[in-house]
Amino acid sequence: MFSSQKTGKIVLNIISVSSKKVKAAIELKKKSTDQLHQSLMESPDLARFLQENEDNFRTYSVSEQINALLTEKNISKADLARNSGMSEVYLYQLLTGRRVPSRSRMLCLCIGSTSTLEETQTLLRQCGYAVLYPANRRDAIIIYGLLHNQDLFTINDALYAENEETLY
Repeated sequence: MFSSQKTGKIVLNIISVSSKKVKAAIELKKKSTDQLHQSLMESPDLARFLQENEDNFRTYSVSEQINALLTEKNISKADLARNSGMSEVYLYQLLTGRRVPSRSRMLCLCIGSTSTLEETQTLLRQCGYAVLYPANRRDAIIIYGLLHNQDLFTINDALYAENEETLY
């Protein structure tokens, strides 16, 4: 049996767990896309599959994803707007959920925040957009820019030079 002193320390330790550790613990419980796919293929009952995997489904809005990007990259709203080629008013509308960006505008945000290719692909997927596909000429140019840490204006110049639709 625990003494009250030990119990107090345990509670204190539990309370002092950082939100990052809690988030990491929650993430460990989540299934990968392949695991979800396998479970879905093997499940005889859709309702049961949905109930058992509720914690694995995407629950964050696009605006929440953009806000998380700001926090993760530790970049100011003004800097993100400037580096992404958009007005602060438009960015504010995205952050509050009043507007939803197109895939191209989401790519501008990723490039403006200096996201890696992997981070960009993840954000696109989480927001319900198609990931960048290297067999697509336009996407290949964008991928190249991300891999070589090019800014938005350099990537747009490359798209324009290759007669591809620019990002804005």
